[in-house]
Amino acid sequence: MPLVSTTEMFKKAYDGGYAIGAFNVNNMEIIQGIVNAATKLNAPLILQVSAGARKYANNTYLVKLVEAALIESGLPIALHLDHGDSFELCKSVIDDGFTSVMIDGSHLPYEENIALVQRVVDYAHNHDPYINVEAELGRLEGVEDAINVSAEEASYTDPEQVEDFVGRTGCDSLAIAIGTSHGAYKFKPGTKPQLRFDILEDIQKRLPGFPIVLHGASSVVPEFVEMINTHGGNMPDAIGVPEDMLRKAAQMSVCKINIDSDLRLAMTGTIRKVMAENPAEFDPRKYLGPARDAIEAMVAHKIVNVLGCDGKA
Repeated sequence: MPLVSTTEMFKKAYDGGYAIGAFNVNNMEIIQGIVNAATKLNAPLILQVSAGARKYANNTYLVKLVEAALIESGLPIALHLDHGDSFELCKSVIDDGFTSVMIDGSHLPYEENIALVQRVVDYAHNHDPYINVEAELGRLEGVEDAINVSAEEASYTDPEQVEDFVGRTGCDSLAIAIGTSHGAYKFKPGTKPQLRFDILEDIQKRLPGFPIVLHGASSVVPEFVEMINTHGGNMPDAIGVPEDMLRKAAQMSVCKINIDSDLRLAMTGTIRKVMAENPAEFDPRKYLGPARDAIEAMVAHKIVNVLGCDGKA
């Protein structure tokens, strides 16, 4: 089975009241853990690659690993560029076989954001095959890879802009800011995280049937934070996005939910634990194997309890 477009994925997700997990990948074990979980649960997948992942692992290696996942799983898998920051980057990955790209112009003035998205859409939609384009309106607070947005710079998506933005750019999906946050340090203990469902509902009314995307949607599982800190780490306490809120969003117009930090925490926490318990260990398989298993368990939980896409492949 070849890589698939997100077009049919999103239509089924919107109509079915669930979301597709978009999981960031950086190496073989992460891909294997994600795909193993999705295969067992018969769930569709979006595997996404950031600019930082391309620099770290080499784009060719990542594409070939995803192709191997297709062969082994037989699942519908889309390969997506996460937070593309230029037309040139989007063009490059499209030419390399990606089936979906995000062009992030959210840091730009409104008209410049539109112009950048239009340029990517023109290339992607005239490519054979047709390539889906995700754009972003509004800015999420937080730090992840090259993304670094302070609380002062963050802004909710303005529902009054979405019809004009989507109509003029021709984008296929829209990432919005309703209270999620990039990275592992989302909310301080003692606070009560809230997603702005009023904004989501307004956008859904203005863009009926149109797929919405949530970035920064990891839940920062305390078990893995504690595991890291127990074995030499120094992560401050933080509260992630409540999973019941994400499930509610998935039952509305949110068709794609991005998950990255939880994968990193599961992997790092497990490796720290293995190395602490076996300080003389030098076989990478002995700590990367358990890390892969932890990612598989994490992804399986997300598919069933957050996304609701089990059995939907």
